[in-house]
Amino acid sequence: MAKKDRSPVTVADLGAQASISLDLGRSHPNDPIMGEEDATALRQVAHQALRDRVVEAVAAVHPGVAADAVLDAIDRCAVEDGQSRGYWVLDPIDGTKGFLRRGQYAVALAWLVDHQVQLSVLGCPELPRELTAESIGEPSAPSKPSSPDAGCILVAERGQGTMLYSLEGEVIGPARVSALQDLSQARFCESVEAAHSAHERHQRIADQLGVTADPVRIDSQCKYAALARGDAAIYLRLPRSESYQEKVWDHAAGLLAVEEAGGTVTDAEGKPLDFRHGRTLARNRGIVATHGPFHDQVIAAVRATEG
Repeated sequence: MAKKDRSPVTVADLGAQASISLDLGRSHPNDPIMGEEDATALRQVAHQALRDRVVEAVAAVHPGVAADAVLDAIDRCAVEDGQSRGYWVLDPIDGTKGFLRRGQYAVALAWLVDHQVQLSVLGCPELPRELTAESIGEPSAPSKPSSPDAGCILVAERGQGTMLYSLEGEVIGPARVSALQDLSQARFCESVEAAHSAHERHQRIADQLGVTADPVRIDSQCKYAALARGDAAIYLRLPRSESYQEKVWDHAAGLLAVEEAGGTVTDAEGKPLDFRHGRTLARNRGIVATHGPFHDQVIAAVRATEG
């Protein structure tokens, strides 16, 4: 179904949020959760069929769970403001449009204390081990079959680095950002959706930096994963609208994955992301993430292309 902002929400979004909320409720019953979705629509008679499908999906993971428990688990994630003692931030399906077209999406969970990300888990079920424009296909093209080794999970802990795992939980090894020293060879990622970021401005920034490679356009926090793994050196997200505010759940997990892999994440003005203002990054404008050495140059190019 469509939400108020016309973005889609699926059985997977709602079911994943319920499932993760139920797990956290059992292991950390007193921890607040800030999640993207709510169960308001599912409680309406008009959406009974969708509610039944969500409950059925959650019951496959949590056998015997009651419908009311599923709805309550979704709504448990309705925290509006994070607490200094600690809270979880959850995006059950980040990149729903990518998910719908069998492209890239992520499941993102982060633990914040004093509004600083301390732990994050970023699951990217369709992300190829070798990220190329060919391996992910064109966003508008028919879906491609996943390669047998597609998908990864990144787990980051403040001060402990970022580790890569297979979807089965097998250790792949530490994630490290690119060691690239030649700025002209830098690859950068950006959102597929033109409404989410200013593609034409990104191109002007690339020209300013002397970057010649075409951008890789993928949905979701998989862009952070690509940066943390060294597949790309720059991630730009400069929204078209000055009034747009980034959502906390769209960046918390990815930020720590990149930082602990050796990279740098700021807003477009070079300021740290500020998670102290409810469900949005109200004091930040845009996102710039890099592998580190060229970060100041990228910020300077962003400023030079303003207006």
